[in-house]
Amino acid sequence: VTVTLEKKADNGWLQLNTAKTDKDGRIKALWPEQTATTGDYRVVFKTGDYFKKQNLESFFPEIPVEFHINKVNEHYHVPLLLSQYGYSTYRGS
Repeated sequence: VTVTLEKKADNGWLQLNTAKTDKDGRIKALWPEQTATTGDYRVVFKTGDYFKKQNLESFFPEIPVEFHINKVNEHYHVPLLLSQYGYSTYRGS
């Protein structure tokens, strides 16, 4: 699954990085080299492309997950549990 990391700016969303999940569905490092700043962010999971490549239908072509960072020194892990017709997410450890 292709995933983008974006930060909210005055004129919309600014893309910071993009990566693809590995065979286990994980991305080792999505955060770019620059230091995080407080603010609103989102990760966008391109799930429609993933299911289409497997010749499967999907109800959600993209899944945007917005979150707020107020402590820049903390670790942020945003797992997505996914099926063709549903998903769940949470702040992981």
